[in-house]
Amino acid sequence: MAEGRRWCMWSCRRSFLLILLLATVLFVYITNTGEIPTDWNPKRWIHYNSTKWLNPFHSLSQNVDPPNMAESTNTTAAAGFPPDTTSLTFQQTENITSTQSTDTTNLTTNASVAPPTPVPYVSPGPYLVEYPYDYHFIINQPQVCKQQKPFLVLVVPVAPHNRAHRDIVRNTWGSEHLVLGKMVNLFFLMGLHSGEGGEQLQEQLLQESKEHGDLIQSDFLDCYKNLTIKTMVMLEWLDAYCSEASYAMKIDSDMFLNLPNLINMVLNAPKTNYMTGLVAHGGLVLRDPHSKWYLPVEVYPNSQYPNYALGLGYVLSLDLTKKLVEASRHLQPVYIEDVFLGLCMQHLNIPPTDPPDWGLFHVFPVQYSRCAFSRLIATTVPENTDRVWIWKDFKKPGAYC
Repeated sequence: MAEGRRWCMWSCRRSFLLILLLATVLFVYITNTGEIPTDWNPKRWIHYNSTKWLNPFHSLSQNVDPPNMAESTNTTAAAGFPPDTTSLTFQQTENITSTQSTDTTNLTTNASVAPPTPVPYVSPGPYLVEYPYDYHFIINQPQVCKQQKPFLVLVVPVAPHNRAHRDIVRNTWGSEHLVLGKMVNLFFLMGLHSGEGGEQLQEQLLQESKEHGDLIQSDFLDCYKNLTIKTMVMLEWLDAYCSEASYAMKIDSDMFLNLPNLINMVLNAPKTNYMTGLVAHGGLVLRDPHSKWYLPVEVYPNSQYPNYALGLGYVLSLDLTKKLVEASRHLQPVYIEDVFLGLCMQHLNIPPTDPPDWGLFHVFPVQYSRCAFSRLIATTVPENTDRVWIWKDFKKPGAYC
């Protein structure tokens, strides 16, 4: 009898445990089926629920005091970035976070259930930029090159708000569209404006684009630290919409450009694997954290950069655009844009070409005279210089020298 009672008690306990287990499974199933969307994906469902189930543990870690933002700003400023530039960069990464978290948020179809907190976006750091990334064109000129078939394409990176610089370029060297029998197209490249007045400025840009048909705008944040993004977006655009052209030149808006001399140079230049400008040889990597172009050893361990063309103005054959974009996917995207292109060229084992004359490109302003400017291709111009007057004087009839 005693053995019968023990067997009965063991059997009842086993049945009770089995019933309890089935009830638990049924409860979990009923609780969660209302949260499963119609496009249910097992991996996404597991990720979503693991986040929800671990929330009690996450709440413990969220009670830790956040880092001192002022201290973080001071550290970044000491590394060569002003505080406003740092905040602009973080705005860009926040935009990326919200885009990437859309799918996760949409997993919840029940409005009474709070969506899971997306995994925090990890910035690539103060010396790298968010590239490759799927940036899109907000303002575009996709048909211009196909219709006009230019020999040379000029791309001028400029801030969205800087209408004055664009107008100066349009009224000076950017006004020349047929040079030595070769068609030249001009475009201005920009990203998104940050800060107040963004909507009004965007309306103005749309109107400007209708008037001139030369604006290209992408959805990256337009700031100094994102110049590498700006450059790579330029190459993507050239490859997508102007690949039939022979050459392109990236040139800053504060430059003087002598287009006939430029056309003469490229007429005698290689048609492939060609990049030239003011080429830096054996450039030292700056390790002073106070330098604007500082790079730490962890980001770039070598003491010298490969040869690269300075960003003030460089020329490239159009076959390079696709190759450079592909090469960029194998490298850390440092924020110094011309150095990064040099690294891409090194990866391709294609050295930049020195110009036929070292006097053709100038990083330091050349004092204006008709004779001096007739012998160069590009030079920086001092701030507050009347560039429209210089252009009119340079183009007036008569001997240059």
